[in-house]
Amino acid sequence: MVERPLYPNYDHKDRKMAMQAARRQGVRLPPEVNRILYVRNLPYKITAEEMYDIFGKYGGIRQIRVGNTAETKGTAYVVYEDIFDAKNACDHLSGFNVCGRYLVVLYYQANRAFKKIDQDKKQAELDKMKAKYGLSTPEIGK
Repeated sequence: MVERPLYPNYDHKDRKMAMQAARRQGVRLPPEVNRILYVRNLPYKITAEEMYDIFGKYGGIRQIRVGNTAETKGTAYVVYEDIFDAKNACDHLSGFNVCGRYLVVLYYQANRAFKKIDQDKKQAELDKMKAKYGLSTPEIGK
């Protein structure tokens, strides 16, 4: 495992002052903002170290997961220590060019991630029931 400073290129005093200023101003974040970012359109050959170099400039990172299967290549999850750091990274890195590819940085939404799995599960269950009872539906558009 690579030993990394908790906040590379980021001074603790600056972070503390930014947090205090945000609280004084009563900054309220939108409900979809959280510490976990979902990143798409990454180069397939990108490493976790390169991800730390890109995303670490915006604050302390707890974890980075880079996709390594056929379905997940080109994607990653970046978990920040602080929600304000995640928001700053999302704002600045959406559209950032990495090796000729423009990053798509979104906030992770658990309900969206599991919605597709649930939908696939329901479809498989429906297909099984149709096969069991010998039902078929005419295909639309043919």
